[in-house]
Amino acid sequence: MSKSYYSLGLMSGTSGDGIDASIIKSDGDTKYEVILDKYYKYTDEIYEKFHSLKESISDAGDLFKFKKELLFLETEITLFHSNLVNEIIKNSKTDIDLIGFHGQTILHIPEDQLSKQLGIGKLLSFHTKKIVICDFRANDLKNRGQGAPLAPIFHKLLVNQNKLSLPVTILNIGGIANITSINSNNIMISSDVGPGNCLIDKWIRLNSNKVFDKDGLIARSGKVNTFILKQALESFYLSYISRKRSYDIRNFDLSFARGLSLEDGAATLTEFSAEIITSKMLIDINKNNEPIDVFASTAKYNIYVCGGGRKNKLLIESIEKKIQAKNIKNKIKLIDDLGADGDFIESQAFAYLAIRSYLKLPISFPETTGCMKSSTGGIIVKNY
Repeated sequence: MSKSYYSLGLMSGTSGDGIDASIIKSDGDTKYEVILDKYYKYTDEIYEKFHSLKESISDAGDLFKFKKELLFLETEITLFHSNLVNEIIKNSKTDIDLIGFHGQTILHIPEDQLSKQLGIGKLLSFHTKKIVICDFRANDLKNRGQGAPLAPIFHKLLVNQNKLSLPVTILNIGGIANITSINSNNIMISSDVGPGNCLIDKWIRLNSNKVFDKDGLIARSGKVNTFILKQALESFYLSYISRKRSYDIRNFDLSFARGLSLEDGAATLTEFSAEIITSKMLIDINKNNEPIDVFASTAKYNIYVCGGGRKNKLLIESIEKKIQAKNIKNKIKLIDDLGADGDFIESQAFAYLAIRSYLKLPISFPETTGCMKSSTGGIIVKNY
């Protein structure tokens, strides 16, 4: 019988608002059990520093230019992680074996083999007295992969453990949206499929005193500017960006919404995001399954959505309408319907990836990140 490990996964997404923490028990292969899920909000100071610095960094040169500022913020973010880990260890009866430390992404340019996450594994290990697995993307990038998405192998475990009917697609809507599609032969593919929350969140931050559009209510009170939307979509589909497999939030520009009211801008950006997510998702599903017969009234695809974007009701409604317009009758389901918490799938995934990394098992594959061969990942750090 294979040994199980208790692993604490720490995930901070592109929204930069805080950390999702999850403890799971898993053998790193065919089974897992969730022990704890908890969210820790960043301090206002860390939140503001991160977003200010992120706006200033667009390439490797900027990483060098702002080296001192980045090191200071990286240390601050790592110490924040250390404090919450020690709080979890103190309050939990679980003896944690490993910590999966994703870090805070500040720049992702996979075509340059560059993906920078803020977080110092040695410092976290020192302060928590635990083995830390970090820098999950580097080995995949060395193998000519995109460094993302990395959660698909966990999505596949989730699908198999819940015995979901195939084919099935997991749609994760964070700052960037990505999918894992598993066909009837249990073969998976994955890719990023467009902007998730990033454009909507940025618009709300820039034009109001809020940081996101709760339930999509601001957008729902506005009106889509169809002329601007059509131009923006045409521009996107004609660009090389539309053909990328992995995205950074810098790949998406909201300047086309400039001049619109808060509500109309939110509505237009929500529709823009929904259109791209839907079109790219269906293309990828088609790659992995039999082509969709748009004339068949029985075409069915099981789609489960996780991530913060699933709470934007208008965004989900728009995606669902676009899917059903293709005569795909199934409604989008929430991953929560399976008894999972859709806010913590990514943190659970990195807890799982930490175990796989520790056991030298692959975490990325040619069909998920485009790497040349299945790749192990994650640097193992013990600094105590």
